[in-house]
Order: sequence, then structure tokens, then C-alpha cells
Amino acid sequence: MLNGIPLRDKISVGIMVQIVQKQDQCTGNLTNGKVKRILTLSNFHPHGIKVELDHGQIGRVKNIL
Repeated sequence: MLNGIPLRDKISVGIMVQIVQKQDQCTGNLTNGKVKRILTLSNFHPHGIKVELDHGQIGRVKNIL
């Protein structure tokens, strides 16, 4: 974790995470779900690693559950 944001090597397909979706960035609303795909290639991104959840939502990981 860097600045409280999980690194890519801590995120794997199938784990439960909380993401912030693009439309929720100003409100900070978090969405819970299971990781289907990891979209960010680098190990760190200042706003969080971008993932797709099993229900199709895409956002940046803020917490691992």
C-alpha cells in the first residue's frame, strides 16, 4: 500500500474490493465487488489500480476487503 492505496501485486482476480467509479469520484461513493479483470498494467497508480468487477463496473481500487 502506498498512501493507503493497494498496489497491483496485492490485487488478484476473484478477491473482494471496494472501487470508486468515474461518476463517483467527486462524492467518494464506493462500490463493492469481486475482481474480474485487472486493467492497470503498472504496479502503482496514484488514484488506484483500475479493475473491472464481476458485474461489469469499472473503477479504481481503494480498499481490499
